[in-house]
Amino acid sequence: MLGQHLRIRHLVQVSPIQQRIQTRAACAAFNGSQIEIANTSEWDQARPYNHIPKLGTAQFLFHMLPGGRYHKMEFPEIMLDLHRRHGSLYRLPGIMGKAEFLVSNDPAHFERVYRVEGPWPERQGKSILDYHRSHIRKDFYQGIEGILSTDGEMWSKFRSTVNPVMMQPKIVRLYYQKMSNVNKEFIQRIREIRDSNTFEVPNNFEEEINRWTLESVSVIALDKQLGLINKNRNNPEAKKLFDNINQFFVLAAKIELKPSFWRYLPSPLFNKALKALDTIQDVSVGYVNEALERLEREPTKKPEHEQSVLEKLLKIDKKVAIVMAMDMLVAGVDTTTSTLTGCLLCLAKNPEKQAKLREEILRILPHKDSEFTESSLNNMPYLRACIKESLRIYPLLSGNSRVTKSDIVLNGYQIPKETAVIMHYYVLHMDDQHFPRSKEFLPERWLRQTNEEARDSKCPSNSLKASNPFVYLPFGFGPRMCIGKRIVEMELELGIARLIRNFYIEFNHSTTKAFKSQFINVPNIPLKFKFTDVQN
Repeated sequence: MLGQHLRIRHLVQVSPIQQRIQTRAACAAFNGSQIEIANTSEWDQARPYNHIPKLGTAQFLFHMLPGGRYHKMEFPEIMLDLHRRHGSLYRLPGIMGKAEFLVSNDPAHFERVYRVEGPWPERQGKSILDYHRSHIRKDFYQGIEGILSTDGEMWSKFRSTVNPVMMQPKIVRLYYQKMSNVNKEFIQRIREIRDSNTFEVPNNFEEEINRWTLESVSVIALDKQLGLINKNRNNPEAKKLFDNINQFFVLAAKIELKPSFWRYLPSPLFNKALKALDTIQDVSVGYVNEALERLEREPTKKPEHEQSVLEKLLKIDKKVAIVMAMDMLVAGVDTTTSTLTGCLLCLAKNPEKQAKLREEILRILPHKDSEFTESSLNNMPYLRACIKESLRIYPLLSGNSRVTKSDIVLNGYQIPKETAVIMHYYVLHMDDQHFPRSKEFLPERWLRQTNEEARDSKCPSNSLKASNPFVYLPFGFGPRMCIGKRIVEMELELGIARLIRNFYIEFNHSTTKAFKSQFINVPNIPLKFKFTDVQN
């Protein structure tokens, strides 16, 4: 997810499932390969890899071309149909320069794959961004290409450089007040644009959410509010950034997820994608350079523990600071917009859950202008459960990918080292076998309840928990877990809490096909939410 590289606290109180994941992860950091690598006996008894069912190249290509079965389908729909036809493990042919993929829909397989990802996890599906940074604009990046497009030692070196700054639990404490200011501006903007009679916001409300998201990310990446919600609404650079990020995701989905000739002959779509990346880079670098000039003019006098992310990264390496800020701006807009939209839709369509959440928030924010503290943010388990459940129903991605770094056995088949695997979990999130009452929005499934609470509850969490801890990993797993997870959680928690504290939220329209797949899942319907003021 491009957003899958953006962990302070858990979205919910730590459950037994999460505890098991953490314990296993800690052990696997050093000896996971010994745990999961197929032993000699298991390997010898397994069937050869080439016995795994495989789609014929010609047949699959025919289905993908105009007039074919999958031509007008989005990637998640294609994968769902393939799952129905071919089961939980099958091979997709390599077409037009792409490697063959092994596809799994089994969370037990996911765990085995993650266990052998090694210290330098490798994933597929980012070749355009990689090509842009390593070839087209290599003079700018000079081998420091960030974490979105790289693998291997280059990725590891960059990640280990920025981890001490990005992954510190205390980092979010620096931004409570600044985030609060952004959210208050967003609340005021909603009051200005909603219809005075219906209290519904306009069809283009997604743009307003994008502005809130970019403003929130900028507070951290650039250590500054850009004024995009109110003061600088007509900023042409921001408009270019929005438009080109959206365009890149659309084009990347067509080029990366479907057959494409660009590896042999650059297509118009490919050239458009490169142009969009050029614009994204130029605008992002412009914002970062402004921030650097400001810091040079006004050197900080704050102690190190109070310095911003940008300031800390600049002390490490200026180029690293620039590229990390760019990655945050690129990866943090559409991804967070989609996550916020999914949560608001779930709460709007489940008013009883929204009311329960509001009760929790009213205890933390007794007044509309009350401010958050670190202790108050640590006392909102139902809010985190709502966010987590909405990510189950409206996931940002339909799956993840890894390249195995050791031989393993799946479903009785030999899976050799260096096999590219797609772990497709989209179909599993709405399957009662993996999530009881999967079609319902039940944040309670993520809460840890006492025995007394479970007896009194209509939906005790123990009866709703996931079948396997690896069936739900919205921020990834292992060394390549989303580097911005702490920041995204803070944005969502503070933003949603402020919205629920100020408004009763409704959505009186259909949510059929609410999202569409464009590399990530993005809103596909007019977001005409109804915002009615909470009086007290």
